[in-house]
Amino acid sequence: MVSPERICESGTVGMKAGCLVSLHEEMLAALAIPPERLGAGSAVRLQVVADPAALLRHFADGMLAEYRAALAAGRERAVFIVPVGPVGQYDLLAARCNAERISLSRLVLLNMDEYLAEDGGLIDADDPLSFRGHMDRHFFGKLDAALAPPREAVVFPDPRDPANVQRDIDRLGGVDVAFGGVGVTGHLAFNDPPEPGEPDDLAAFAALPSRVVTLSRETLTVNAVNGARGNFLRMPKRAVTVGMREILAAGKVRLYMHRPYGATMLRLLLHGPVTAMVPASLLQRHADAAAIVTEEVTALPEPEAW
Repeated sequence: MVSPERICESGTVGMKAGCLVSLHEEMLAALAIPPERLGAGSAVRLQVVADPAALLRHFADGMLAEYRAALAAGRERAVFIVPVGPVGQYDLLAARCNAERISLSRLVLLNMDEYLAEDGGLIDADDPLSFRGHMDRHFFGKLDAALAPPREAVVFPDPRDPANVQRDIDRLGGVDVAFGGVGVTGHLAFNDPPEPGEPDDLAAFAALPSRVVTLSRETLTVNAVNGARGNFLRMPKRAVTVGMREILAAGKVRLYMHRPYGATMLRLLLHGPVTAMVPASLLQRHADAAAIVTEEVTALPEPEAW
């Protein structure tokens, strides 16, 4: 667990007399920032769109724009780390490519994560929870095969050999863009914060590679609500994920947030202390990170009377 007090560093929340401040107080200060001040002074750029539909269009258009930019810059292939959620952008990307006959044959997709079965292997792609299955249904199943990336250019972390992701990144000359979201614990991919009693050294956390992980209770609960009508008994307890190392090493990072509970993590991402307890906060030290969020996500994370 993070020590209740630490020597403070320069940040968007500010300094206190004596430069000794509790992590809790820094977080509370960030959470009190009103919508109109979000992003001011943050190293992570903020863009606000109207609603989830606009966010999905931005995501799909952004992927295509970055693909073209990478090729225009002389890259043999555009290399993206990609999530499944938010859900809907791949349908839009496939539809646009089909309509405009845009070939994605030089695109490499390094998928962020996948759930694991009890035997330690990937869950079956036919399982409704499978991220591989989602990509098949909502991207490859809708994109004209003549325009699609070759299947060997679509990579998931291998639970038996998670280093497969880094080997591909090294072979391809790095990742152009890591796309993603921010989970309820501030996690990027399935990089949850350290559990109580686990080491919380910031440098060590930033260097975590692709690996098999046990999901936190918070992540399991929220994923059960979002993906299984609250049936947490149905949720796999473990997953394989790309690491913080691979995400932070990408040339650009683009995060998309549309769920109401993102109001908390958005503020900690933009303005909170840089800490392993909020994995997304490490992007404050990235050279080119941006968050694209719906207007609802900018609301103050405070309860409403009912």
